[in-house]
Amino acid sequence: MQWDIFCRVIDNFGDIGVCWRLGADLGRRGEQVRLWVDDPSALAWMAPDGAPGVDVCVWAQATPLPDPGDVVVEAFGCELPPAFVERMARRQPPPAWINLEYLSAEDYVERSHGLPSPQFSGPGAGLRKHFFYPGFSERTGGLIREPGLIEARLAFDRDAWLAQQGYARRTDEQVVSLFCYDNAALPALLAHLTETPTLMLVTPGLAAAQVARLLGLTPQPGGGADSGLLRLGWLPPLPQAQFDRLLWACDFNFVRGEDSFVRAQWAGQPFVWQIYPQGDGAHEIKLEAFLDRFLRHAEPGVGERIRGLWRAWNGMAPGLGPWPPADAWRSAVKSWRDALLAQPDLGSQLLGFVRQTG
Repeated sequence: MQWDIFCRVIDNFGDIGVCWRLGADLGRRGEQVRLWVDDPSALAWMAPDGAPGVDVCVWAQATPLPDPGDVVVEAFGCELPPAFVERMARRQPPPAWINLEYLSAEDYVERSHGLPSPQFSGPGAGLRKHFFYPGFSERTGGLIREPGLIEARLAFDRDAWLAQQGYARRTDEQVVSLFCYDNAALPALLAHLTETPTLMLVTPGLAAAQVARLLGLTPQPGGGADSGLLRLGWLPPLPQAQFDRLLWACDFNFVRGEDSFVRAQWAGQPFVWQIYPQGDGAHEIKLEAFLDRFLRHAEPGVGERIRGLWRAWNGMAPGLGPWPPADAWRSAVKSWRDALLAQPDLGSQLLGFVRQTG
């Protein structure tokens, strides 16, 4: 099928990161994808080699858009151009219209996933849009997981990969990745990591700027610095496939937003998520909803420590508190990942949903 995926880049590249992964996944499955994005510049480092079956198109007010394909995906409520919607209404048969929503573990996702939204007025009158919710249960649309991902993860040689990046792991050194928004808990994290031989690989942007400011350093991509037992590695922007391998290579991952949050779960290593903060505090409810699902079957003492660390990292509690034992934490993550692997992935579900409702 011909797919049109529309995406607006808001501020932190999360939207385009998710949309690119989805488009690339569909392309690898033999679908034809046009990814319409208002600012494609991030793809120069995020996906420098492109993907089979995917054409990146610049979406601007003056852009003359082609006729709609078989499926139109409106990602994260980005609002399609009215003229394009009008042509969708004229197309016979009309395209399947999917509103791809943000990821959440809240209960409303299961109630809302797959619901139709008939269009009674405007340029799309007569069309029917469907809400498609990614999620963590069999009653949602699942998570993006391209074929072969877990097999590649299991075959991965982390020491070889780290050495290729110029950061060979030293004896008894734990490896930590840092990808975060502005975070008031970062000084406490740095203090904790200086107590144990640690290699911390710092992503460019907000994470690198904060660490450099706190330690009085100048980040140089590809370079490093030592601060006691803490060894720093300044990373360049990584393509998505290499970012995945970064998460695979680390003993602990600090991630942010939606895309890296999902990829940390597939990595199967202990991780801490910084959710995008919202002024009305809605992010706190969203965070707790995920923790409730994630920790449902964790050992009580381990689950309490994980929850406390996540809350503190997200500014919901003072101090970082005692860390969970690494082995028990890793076991909880892998059990959670195994449960997710038993569910169909988002790409497969989306293809099945479109064929069923089209």
